[in-house]
Amino acid sequence: MTSMGEIRVQPSGWFMSGLRYISQLQRRWGTRAPRQMYRMWRLHRTSFDEILENVFAALEPSDAKFAFPTVASVARMKPELARSIEREGHEVASHGYNHVRYPMLSEAGRERDLALSLQTYRKLGIDISGFRAPYDRYTEDMPRIIDKNGLLWDGGFGYQEEHREKTHFFRVESESGSLDTTFIPLNILSDDLMIDGRGWGRKEVTAALKTQVKKTASSGGVVMFDLHPIRMGQKEYAPCLGELAEYAQEMGGWIPTPREAVTYWSKHKRWKSDHGFCLLLTGDIDNWVFSDYLRRMIWRRG
Repeated sequence: MTSMGEIRVQPSGWFMSGLRYISQLQRRWGTRAPRQMYRMWRLHRTSFDEILENVFAALEPSDAKFAFPTVASVARMKPELARSIEREGHEVASHGYNHVRYPMLSEAGRERDLALSLQTYRKLGIDISGFRAPYDRYTEDMPRIIDKNGLLWDGGFGYQEEHREKTHFFRVESESGSLDTTFIPLNILSDDLMIDGRGWGRKEVTAALKTQVKKTASSGGVVMFDLHPIRMGQKEYAPCLGELAEYAQEMGGWIPTPREAVTYWSKHKRWKSDHGFCLLLTGDIDNWVFSDYLRRMIWRRG
């Protein structure tokens, strides 16, 4: 037995960890898994320090904010990078402790992974208000578990097909009534879909995102994108963020962190400074470096 504060080394070692990672790639990418693995290796040749700087620089002219749901076991490896996000006025959210599919865990396992992620961030001195499950995979009990942990917002449950087209924040009902956590619909357009899946370049990505922003402007609601920094923070694509933020502001949009947006909307039922709609830019951080894909599977807690 190990305590929650201890690190446990899996006896299976690098070999079994590598097999697990390759198996995950095969489930998602099929015969394209080797190519995808090579693609991620190439992306990680850019340091995450540079990736974050590219994101910050792209959004600074518009004073737009970004939220980074980050795997806690990865954050603890380089806490200075996670802290730099807060220093720049952006938001860190939980992406679980281990980057695993929650439906593959028991209910107790799901609760433990989320609680351990929050415990880790508390030890790092990072304030966490939001959550997104790895792979956007949720189970029916996840809204209750998220609410139980006192989280203000969730940005992944809204990716489920029945919620994806919603235009405003929503609540989830439980047996005891409405949960306090605010759930945010997540747009289907992600960087991996557009760049890896469809092979789009910078202009096509920007145009597609602008189309969704224009649609949201007409509804007066909110749109959230999941734009992983590992792709969108590359020199080639980071300008998309700046162009998108500038366009949204020209359309009358507000681009805060999810924490700020949910807090203000919950109190006033309108957007700050009478903006016409809200754009939420988010992007998951699964690893700092390529070797983290394997390392995070070897070093476990709980």
